[in-house]
Amino acid sequence: MNLLDYLLPFLLALGILIVVHEFGHYLVARLCGVKVLRFSLGFGRPLLVRKAGADQTEWVLSVFPLGGYVKMLDEREAPVAAHELHRAFNRKSVWRRIAIVAAGPLANFLLAIVLYWGLYTGGVEELRPRLAEPEAATAARHAGFQGGELVRSVNGEPVETWQEFRWKLLNLALDKQVVTIETINASREIGFRKLDLAGVVVDQAERDITAQLGLSLLRPRLPAVLGRLSEGGPAESAGLRTGDRVVRIGDSEIESWSDLVAIVRDAPGRALEFQVLRGGRDERFQVVPSAVDENGRSIGRIGAALADAEDQREQMFVTVRYGVGEALSKSLGQTWDTSAMSVSMMGRMIVGEVSVKNLSGPVTIADFAGQSARMGWSYYIKFLALISISLGVLNLMPVPVLDGGHLLYYVIEIIKGGPVSERAMEIGQQIGMALLAALMAFAFYNDINRLFAS
Repeated sequence: MNLLDYLLPFLLALGILIVVHEFGHYLVARLCGVKVLRFSLGFGRPLLVRKAGADQTEWVLSVFPLGGYVKMLDEREAPVAAHELHRAFNRKSVWRRIAIVAAGPLANFLLAIVLYWGLYTGGVEELRPRLAEPEAATAARHAGFQGGELVRSVNGEPVETWQEFRWKLLNLALDKQVVTIETINASREIGFRKLDLAGVVVDQAERDITAQLGLSLLRPRLPAVLGRLSEGGPAESAGLRTGDRVVRIGDSEIESWSDLVAIVRDAPGRALEFQVLRGGRDERFQVVPSAVDENGRSIGRIGAALADAEDQREQMFVTVRYGVGEALSKSLGQTWDTSAMSVSMMGRMIVGEVSVKNLSGPVTIADFAGQSARMGWSYYIKFLALISISLGVLNLMPVPVLDGGHLLYYVIEIIKGGPVSERAMEIGQQIGMALLAALMAFAFYNDINRLFAS
C-alpha cells in the first residue's frame, strides 16, 4: 500500500467527524436563536466559500482540514447591531450556551450510536474466539487452556467474538482482576479456567494483552486453492484458474495458503514455477509476481484470492446480527462502554496507573484508517465509530480551548451567579493551549516511536 491508501481514508474519516461535530453546534445554535456567521471545515485561508440561508451563513472549506469551527454572532468578538443583540451567543442564557457547546461532542456520540446500530442491524461478520494451542511457560498454558477451545463467557458474561473477548480482558486488566473464562472444546466438554491479570501491562508499545497471557486466535491451515483472480493479473495471465490447488512453487512444497503467500511476497518481479493440481492432473505455469509497495518495502502479488472454504469459515467466523430494538440497545451499550473506557484510561494515565505511551496521534490514527479500509467497509465503519467516540470524550475534557473547558466556565457561572471574568478566561485559554500543545506533541512522539519500532 502507498501513502494515499492511508491518507485518503484518514482524511475522509476526519472530514466526516469534523462536519458531524460542528453541525451539532450549528443546529443547536440555530434552535436556540443564535445567528451563525460561518461554518468552516478546516482552518486558515478559505479555499471555497458559499453563502446560503436567510442569514447568509458562510459555508467554508479552508486550507488546513485538521479541524473546524462554527462562528456565531458574539459581542465579545465584534460589535453587534442593536436589532440583532437578541441573536448574539453571549446574550443567551447559560443553559442555552451549555446546550450549544455540548451539542458538538454529543453529535459525535450520536454518530457512533447510529454507525453501530446500522452494523448490528445489517449483520457483521466477526471472528469467533476460538483459541490456538498456548505456548509453553505462559499463563494460559498453566491455566489449562487447550488448542481449539471456544470461549463462551468471561466472568459469567457471554462472549460471541474475538474482539469482544479482548475488550473484556482489557477492561478487567485495568483493575488487575482474576478472571474466570468458560470454554467448550470439540468434544462439547465445558471447562472453566482462571487467569490472574495482575501482571498484565496495558501499553500499546508492549504486546497485546491476549499475547501477554499466551492466548491467541486459532488460525487453521487453509489449503492453497485459488479463488477469484484479478483480471489481467499475473496469475490469470500465466494461465492459472480458479479452483487450481497449488502443491509446489519451485523446490518448495506448498501445504497451506500461508506458504504460498510467503513465497510470493518475497519474489517481486521474479519468475516462479507453479505446480498445480487441476482436474486430477499436475500442470506447471511460470508466474511473475508484480511488485507492490507496502510501507516502503517491495513485495510480490499475483492477483489471486483464497478460495472459500465453507467448513473452515463456519469454525472461524460468526455473523453478529440483532433486531432493530436489540441492535439499538447494543449500540448504546457499546458507545457507553467505549466512552467509559476512554475516560478511565485518561484518568489512570494522569495518576500513573497506565503508561502515557497509550496516547495516539494522527500518524497512528491514519495507520488504523488505512488498515480498516483495506479490511472492508464494516471494519472502517467500526473505526469511524471508535474515533468519533474518542473525539467526543476528548472535547468534553475540562480544558480551556476545548468544549469541556467552556462548559466548566458555565458551571462556575451557575455556582457564582455571574460569568467568569475576561481576564480569567484569557489566562485559561493560554493554559489550555499549552496543555493541548503538550498533549499533541507527546501523542506525536508516541506515533514516531511506534513507527520506528514497527
